[in-house]
Amino acid sequence: MLKSLPREIVTSLRLTLALAVVCSLAYTYAVTGVAQVLFPGQANGSLITRGGQAVGSRLIGQNFTDAKYFWGRPSPTVSVTDATKADPYNAQNSGGSNLAPSNQALIDRVKKSVAALKTANPTLTGDVPVDLVTTDFAGFDPYISPASAQLQVSRIAAARSLDTARVTKVVQDHTEGPTLGILGEAHVNVLMLNLALDDGAAG
Repeated sequence: MLKSLPREIVTSLRLTLALAVVCSLAYTYAVTGVAQVLFPGQANGSLITRGGQAVGSRLIGQNFTDAKYFWGRPSPTVSVTDATKADPYNAQNSGGSNLAPSNQALIDRVKKSVAALKTANPTLTGDVPVDLVTTDFAGFDPYISPASAQLQVSRIAAARSLDTARVTKVVQDHTEGPTLGILGEAHVNVLMLNLALDDGAAG
């Protein structure tokens, strides 16, 4: 058995090297190549560009706070270097708040968000859509519900001196149905909606 040990070690090293080449290099480059050919946009991060410059990704929300823009869901993400410092929509630090519905901190934050929305949108009547006051599991959801977008139309129309009907039409034009027609619910990409407004889609 000891006599065959050197041969077995050499065989093991060769097998390890072969598997490393196949699994770590060949497979990785093959998958990357196929993705670049068949799904180049998605493979490169679904980036949105304006004037040759990337302004964001369809997959990552942004922290819009100006009255003339649609606002997305709250984001609980924090700074990578300082976990006590809020850093909304930080894609380097994905994570939800992980607070239970009975947690007083969550209850207080939701109440505060509801009050802020009602202050910013004085025409708001009735309940606030849940997605505008709660976070998602990743922390940077790029979508809101059509109801959440419609809730903000009057504020944005006033801030941009636009007709509310035209802003509503932009929301409708950017409302996407369930994925494959059956998965999830109708949704609106906040970044694409705001870019459309900046591009003059509502006048």
